[in-house]
Order: sequence, then C-alpha cells, then structure tokens
Amino acid sequence: METVDRIMDLLGTKGAAQYGREPVSQLEHALQCAAQAESERAAPGLVAAALLHDLGHLLYTHDRTGGGQERDDRHEQVASGHLSRVFGADVIEPIRLHVDAKRWLCANEAAYFDTLSAASVRSLALQGGPFTLGESAAFLKRPFATEAIRLRRWDDLAKVPRAKTRALADYHDLLQSMVRA
Repeated sequence: METVDRIMDLLGTKGAAQYGREPVSQLEHALQCAAQAESERAAPGLVAAALLHDLGHLLYTHDRTGGGQERDDRHEQVASGHLSRVFGADVIEPIRLHVDAKRWLCANEAAYFDTLSAASVRSLALQGGPFTLGESAAFLKRPFATEAIRLRRWDDLAKVPRAKTRALADYHDLLQSMVRA
C-alpha cells in the first residue's frame, strides 16, 4: 500500500524534473498550485489535490526522448488511480477531472484559451481539445466538477520561476490527515 511518506519521497526526488516545457520543476509547480489553493482558503482535500494533481507525470515510465510529449499520457488517470489507494474522493476526483476542466474552460470561457501557456495549448490538443456543447453539459453534472475547475485555474497560475512557497515537508501532516481509514 502507498503511504504519505512514499508519495512525499516521490515528489521530493522525481519532482526536481522539469515540468514539461514550463519554466518550473514538477515540485515547484505542485507547491505553487497548493499555495494558490491555500490562498483561496480551499478545503483541505482540495489543497491536497492541488499538491498532487500532476503526480501522474512522475509515475509515467515511458521514454520521452526528444523533449516533447507526442501523445496524451493520461497523467490525471495515472495519478488518481495510484492515489485512490490512499485518499478519498475529495482528493481524487478533482485530480481525475482537472484535464477535463481545462477542456470545459476552453469551450465555455472565450478568453480562457488565450491565457494558456504554449505547453498547455499543445497538451490540450493531445487531450482532445475543447469540449463540445454536450460534453460540457455532461462534465458540469459530475461530482467535483466545480472543484476541478478551481484546481485547473490554480494549475495555470502555478508556473512562476522561483516563486516563494512553503516547503514540501509542510504538507506532510495535511496529507496524513486526508488518508482514508
């Protein structure tokens, strides 16, 4: 069984890797996203989701030579599947839905697409592009869709080089408190 200590170790070691084509590491991105959630006084489960939402990138084992992602690695599914052994739906579902939240935002907020980084535009294309009208309506009916949209907005803001954040160790007790019995 996965433990918080193993998850923290994974973030602390593999998290030093570059976050795709963004100007931050995976760990910097995770910490900035959690800080965004905390700044909006999000519920503890959503702060944990913000910290862990891209863990799937660190679990991805296929070769990525050439510096670019050539297909959707479904990192949100990898992360939510892996973490579902440890955490409940309040942590897992926003993680599982954060890519769909980007697709929903692109389909429903005209200016949103223009705020995406070049790397996010590229991944959007690999992830299926903006939702159709029907997909958008179905997404909003899903439990935790609103939380996933909030998470996605923080995700977009969490790409600032050398931003000041709390240390990873500062989140240990929060994650431990979210572990399912």
